[in-house]
Parts: sequence; C-alpha cells; structure tokens
Amino acid sequence: MANSTLLGVPLAALALGLAVTGSATAAPSTATTATAAAAGPDLSVTNTQAHLTQLQSIANANGGNRGTGRPGYAASVSWVKGKLDAAGWTTTVQSFSTSSGTSSNLIAEWPAGDPNHVVMLGGHLDSVANGAGINDNGSGSAGVLEAALAYAASGQTAKNRVRVGFWGAEELGLLGSKHYMSTLPTAEKDKIEAYLNVDMIGSPNPGYFVYNDNPAGNGARDELTSWYASKGIPWEYIDVQGRSDHAAFRSYGIPTAGIFSGAETLKTSSQAQKWGGTAGRAFDPCYHSSCDTTSNINVTALDRGVDVIGHMLWLYAAKDFGTTPQPGGNLLQNPGFESGATVWTGTSGPITNNAGRPARTGSWKAWLGGNGSTSTETVQQSVAIPSTATSATLSFWLRSDTSETGSTAYDTMRVQVVDGSTTSTLATYSNVGTSTTWSQKSFNVTAYRGKTVTVRFLLSEDSSLQTSFVVDDTSLATS
Repeated sequence: MANSTLLGVPLAALALGLAVTGSATAAPSTATTATAAAAGPDLSVTNTQAHLTQLQSIANANGGNRGTGRPGYAASVSWVKGKLDAAGWTTTVQSFSTSSGTSSNLIAEWPAGDPNHVVMLGGHLDSVANGAGINDNGSGSAGVLEAALAYAASGQTAKNRVRVGFWGAEELGLLGSKHYMSTLPTAEKDKIEAYLNVDMIGSPNPGYFVYNDNPAGNGARDELTSWYASKGIPWEYIDVQGRSDHAAFRSYGIPTAGIFSGAETLKTSSQAQKWGGTAGRAFDPCYHSSCDTTSNINVTALDRGVDVIGHMLWLYAAKDFGTTPQPGGNLLQNPGFESGATVWTGTSGPITNNAGRPARTGSWKAWLGGNGSTSTETVQQSVAIPSTATSATLSFWLRSDTSETGSTAYDTMRVQVVDGSTTSTLATYSNVGTSTTWSQKSFNVTAYRGKTVTVRFLLSEDSSLQTSFVVDDTSLATS
C-alpha cells in the first residue's frame, strides 16, 4: 500500500479512525440466495504460501527487494506471467516510465465470457526499495494469482470476461494503475462492471477491513461483508483515502471494493477483543520495512483473504449484468473529472489538473472560485434517474480554503438539482467554516426518480479575497 499523508496525518491512521465497525452477524440488505449459491471454492493457502516463498526468493536474489525499476520487480513480473501463461490466461505486459526507471503492469484475461462485461481483480506487485514486500503486497498478488490459477483449472464457464491486474509502481504513487486507466479507451473503461482491489491480506496482527469509499461499489462491498458474515468473521468498513490502486478505477466512475488486513496503525482494544491479536501493536509492524518477509505473514488471515478473493471471482464471473445491474451503480459520467471536462458543462476552466489545489484522487478535479474577484462559475451534468430505483444518493468530496475573515458569507458554492424550470438547492457552503481536509457530502435525491435532472455546482465570489471550493469523486448512486 502506498505511503501518503494528509495535512501531516498518516492516512492509514486517519482511515482507521474513520472506520465504521461492522457487525459479525448482520448480513447486508443486498445479500441474496444467489450470492450464496455462487460461492467460490476453498482455495489452497498452501499454494498461496508457495507463491510468497517464490517472491521472497526473487527478492533475495535481487538485492533484497522487488521495487520498481529494479531487477527484482522485472523478475516478479516474469515469474507471475509464466504461471498465468501456462494456465491458459492471455497476458499482456504494459511498460511505462517512472522516476525510478521503467516499470510495468501485467494484465491477464481469461479467454472466455462476454467481452462487453468485464470484471477485474488486482493488486500491486511492487515492493518498497528496502524490503521484499511480502505482505505489502506479495500477499495480495499471491492471492489474486492463486484465485486465477484455480479458476483456470476449475472448468467453470465464464459468463463475463475476467481480467486480473498486477500493478507496477504503486509504491511511487499508484502509477501503474493510473497509467492503465488513463491509456484505456473510454469504450473499454465502460465495459468494466466492477474492480476488486487486494492490498495486504496477511498482516501478522490482522484485522478484516472492507473498503467503503465508493457508493458506486456498494454492491460489491456488500458481497464482501456478506461473505465475512457467513463465515462468522467480524469486519469493519474502511476508507483507505485513495491510498491503493482502486482509486484509479473509482475516479472514472467504475464500481470498486476491496479488502485489507491493516498496516502501520495500532490495533485498538475493541479490535483485539473481536479479532484477537495484540492491542496497542501495529496491524503490520514490518510495514514498508526490511522485515516484511515470509515470516511477516499470518496464515489464518492469508487463508481467509484468498478464499474471499475466490468467492468474488467465481461470483462475478457468473453474474448476470444484463438483467441484474450492479446495485449502487454511479449514474454520473466522468465522476472524478479524469477525462477533463468531458460530459460536464458550464463555465470553462474550473475542471482542471492545475496543481494549485490537490485532487482527492487522480490529477483532475473541479476547482471553483479562487479568483479573488467578482465571479460566477458552474459545473453541471444532466443525468436520468431510473423510475425503478428504490433510492438515489448524490455524493461528492469537498475541500475548501479562504482568504476571507469573519462570520459573513461573502463567497458561496451551492449544490443544486435542476428539474425542468425548478431549481432546488441541496446545500450552500461558504467562506465561513472552510476546511482543507477532504470530507464527503451526501444528499438523498430519491424524489427525482423517473426524471432527467441536472446536478449543478454553482460558485459565487465577491470582489476581493479568494475562496476556493474543490470538488472531486462525485457520485449519483442508486439501488
């Protein structure tokens, strides 16, 4: 998992602080009998450990690591590719440049199933420069590899096209997955029904976390929590704050979910009570360190991780996306603005990759205001909300800053829904109470079912002293 900070706070610590404790017994509302029937097999943890032993041997033979631009990474890609080729997968190596030298993604596709409905699993294959990276993320890579090999040997008939990704240069800033998504044609992006990310599943003092940071992926999220609940394994939601490779998919509106067993953050007493292990100790004390070797793996956590990966692969390979669309699918197009102003309309300029204000994920965002002069700006998109939806939620992430002082609202950003000639303001944000910490805002828009409406962000700034409102990772999710 990539190392990053937000305003000086370690993101893993922030993410765990925001985690919502899940129930070990309450099944999600979207769990169905069909889900249970499609459960995957009990995959071999012994085989998965053997994959980790091979990755350790590769690191040992190549300077003790498998980092981007180094021989150990190239050897890791070559070895995984050989295993997948021999099993019948169609593999592609996608090279790209980084500050540490050439890196590559390894993409493998099972040559069966509908190519217009693609389901993806993946995780990063690279380590940091000062260790073998066996938990981070040899564990996730080995789990995805074992699931792919088992599926190839199972004789299953895939309804959908199954694709797995082993990403390079994640530890340099998610570069591999970003490169893959930025170079994938729009028509191909639109074929991806879901992406499941697997990053660190064998932490020695483990927890069982399920990503909860993309409303479009709530269906896949609930399939994961349903599996844990069916096994009697307590789980918690987590927002990993864009620190792993699903962020590149999420920024293009693709449903994402993922699993994680914890990094450098300390396990709390309540977490130790429900999961075992040691309170006050990091989930992975060897995170990004030279001691992240095969001795740094909890076999029980690894076993559970590879089994849930297998469950999701079997389930989504057979899922009928033609008649049962993914619950929570995002109706907004280009929701993370990574395709620039594509689909969005309004004022020219606010949708930008200007580094003056950071994006939450990716490089692009809608930066409204910041002018310090009288101005009005809009960013908007028309969207049809199906009449069959049982609920609809508009959400987005917002950060803001200002040069104004005092308690008078001089500069504002309104969030609006335009329904024909009627404009409704859902919320108004101003220079009063700005925050440079990203926060998610959500609004119930179920009342607009069966209508085509316009979602609008409207900025009004007065004659002096700037206020900036930065919007990213928008969603209009239905169920």
